[in-house]
Amino acid sequence: MQAETTRDIGVVALEWRGDSLALLDQRLLPGEERWLTLSTADEVFSAIRDMVVRGAPAIGISAAYGVVLAARSALESEDWLARIESAIENLAESRPTAVNLFWALRRMREPLAVVASALEAVEQLERQAVRIHQEDLAANLHMGALALEVIGRDAPEPISVLTHCNTGALATGGYGTALGVIRSLWKSGKLSRVYADETRPWLQGARLTAWELQRDGIPVTLNADSAAAHLMAGGSIKWVIVGADRITANGDVANKIGTYGLAVLARFHGVRFMVVAPSSTVDMQLASGRDIPIEQRTGEEVRAIRGIAIAPEDVEVFNPVFDVTPADLIDVIVTEKGVIEQPTQEKMVALFGGK
Repeated sequence: MQAETTRDIGVVALEWRGDSLALLDQRLLPGEERWLTLSTADEVFSAIRDMVVRGAPAIGISAAYGVVLAARSALESEDWLARIESAIENLAESRPTAVNLFWALRRMREPLAVVASALEAVEQLERQAVRIHQEDLAANLHMGALALEVIGRDAPEPISVLTHCNTGALATGGYGTALGVIRSLWKSGKLSRVYADETRPWLQGARLTAWELQRDGIPVTLNADSAAAHLMAGGSIKWVIVGADRITANGDVANKIGTYGLAVLARFHGVRFMVVAPSSTVDMQLASGRDIPIEQRTGEEVRAIRGIAIAPEDVEVFNPVFDVTPADLIDVIVTEKGVIEQPTQEKMVALFGGK
């Protein structure tokens, strides 16, 4: 996948170079655009853990390329298969909530069952990783079209929408999930404005979403998370459109902390709520959102912003990265496999299979 910037798919944040993975360091945006070149699976692990790359689909794609790097480093080893397996297990520990990570690593294990040599493993794993990357971009484009049909049914005039965190090209293999839908709305003339929650504490909406949308010429207004209710009460926002890090068998959705509150506000104000995510985000092995492991991160992320203290240094902090939105607060789930309106377990099973 070659890096390019176009208004068709948005800025590309990760690039496979054959013997290395290049990542746009999202911790530094929008102030600085710095690319990091990773040559080992351990470096990919650190980049995922430290949020150089973030967004469930992009995490899965990066991990897939990390497996390729592990295979390359094991070319001269007699225990090459064991070393690749060890790297897969290590990469799985980088982030606990985004199921795309585990889905991608399962996909990367498939070629290992049939290869006969280390060289063949490198070749087959690289093909698989590139395939995962390309499939994600195609899925995002298709989800944009599906969501456009749903929103277009009751939006004869251009509408304003609100989004949370960053779900764009930065978080995926290109185009974006929720932000991909927003791109499709804009291209079709059905979008007037995007309101982007700043998304504390990592400020993905402020640093990344606002940057992406401005870069593509899409009208965006940045707002504090706590202003969302006031915006909805004004009546201009018709949809809240968000991504997901894991969707369970009953339609519950784990997404960036603050999403649950937006769903409650949307229901009260009569604003429709849409979740957009590839099928790799769906985990039919988990019955409900109560079963999702929620990552907790350091309190320093809340007590300070880029090293500048904004709270007492010894204050106790509660810092979950995600929350769970119950299915009965969600109007629509859009995946590349289809659309589920008013999600239930029965509808999820009908589309994705399982018990």
